[in-house]
Amino acid sequence: MEDSDDFIVITVNGPDAKGIVSSFTSILSENEVRIVDIEQIVIHNLILLSMLLDFRQSKETQKSLLKDLLLEAKRLNVDLGFTVVSKDDQLKYDNNFLYAITCLGDKITADVLARISRAMYSENVNIERIRQLSQGELSCVEMIVNTNKSINVRDITRRLLSISSEFGVDIAVQKENIFRRSKRLVVMDMDSTLIQVEVIDELAKAAGRGDEVSAITRKAMNGEISFNESLDERVSLLAGLDEEALGEIYNNIPFTPGAKKFIKILKKIGYKTAVISGGFTFFTDRIKKELGLDYAFANNLEIKDGKITGRVTGRIINGEFKAKILEDIANKEEITLDQVVAIGDGANDLLMLDKAGLGIAFNAHKTVREKADYNISQKNMDSIIYLLGISEKEKNTI
Repeated sequence: MEDSDDFIVITVNGPDAKGIVSSFTSILSENEVRIVDIEQIVIHNLILLSMLLDFRQSKETQKSLLKDLLLEAKRLNVDLGFTVVSKDDQLKYDNNFLYAITCLGDKITADVLARISRAMYSENVNIERIRQLSQGELSCVEMIVNTNKSINVRDITRRLLSISSEFGVDIAVQKENIFRRSKRLVVMDMDSTLIQVEVIDELAKAAGRGDEVSAITRKAMNGEISFNESLDERVSLLAGLDEEALGEIYNNIPFTPGAKKFIKILKKIGYKTAVISGGFTFFTDRIKKELGLDYAFANNLEIKDGKITGRVTGRIINGEFKAKILEDIANKEEITLDQVVAIGDGANDLLMLDKAGLGIAFNAHKTVREKADYNISQKNMDSIIYLLGISEKEKNTI
């Protein structure tokens, strides 16, 4: 092999053992070979090591050095291969666009991975690396893909919708950049997101108006009537309900599976957390205290003489106001909107989801799923952690 200005990729694979990386890098160091890129992974005691090397300042010729590396590989009982990469190819790669595809489900099969891979191939997108984020059963996989041109994340997500529907998995596509791993604020809806019920429906049952209020709630969540109109109608049906009923309902509220663990993890890794609800402060204030949230916003249910009056006081927290509150919190915390995660399930959450860098429709109504960029239909709320690039192993050490 004649010396050139091209780069060389060496790949090492075989049984893992102590000192493999040290042995190869020592040879490179002694001969002043520059390591441009390096990556290693160990799977079931098998090592896979790749290095992109620049030999231009090397003391020895490429041929002589590669011979030394091959002899070292033989001594270590591993295989070594190499590929020449031209400067032009490396420059093109450096200018590529990276995206992260996260696939979540009860089980990720070979069929799912094959279909996603074919879809990426048809879009001229190359899979750069794949890693399992879950432990044990293969239930979450992250793919980092690259392409030589910017792609529309929403278009690619829709391209993968048929795979999601056919196999019952969730697939999210995000730009792989600094903002994906530097989220700092998580904002959540309360009803049917952080908790498993609609509080106003529970209040209506206690007031004997359950069917009427539930029907209005469904219309509001599907965007059939304005939120302000629906809230006024529903609250008016609660008039006369004893204040004591609120406490009884709160004491029996079922949190969404994984919600408390999700918040605990976020707090430990330094996230600010907020609940912004179209429900009522009686409940959000208590949830804030119980879970240790940083912010809580909701409507103020008017109570006089121990009875609900059937009115709310102050500005109604509708979709527009939710989005504004999210932006206000981000400004107060001095973070960009790209660093915000918003989670909700209803039409009232869409503007908030759109405003955030990562807006997630969580077990959402059909009309919301169709409009949101990211959809999660998993039972456990802590599965959202995977979209932040955090593996289950990392999650369990927090």
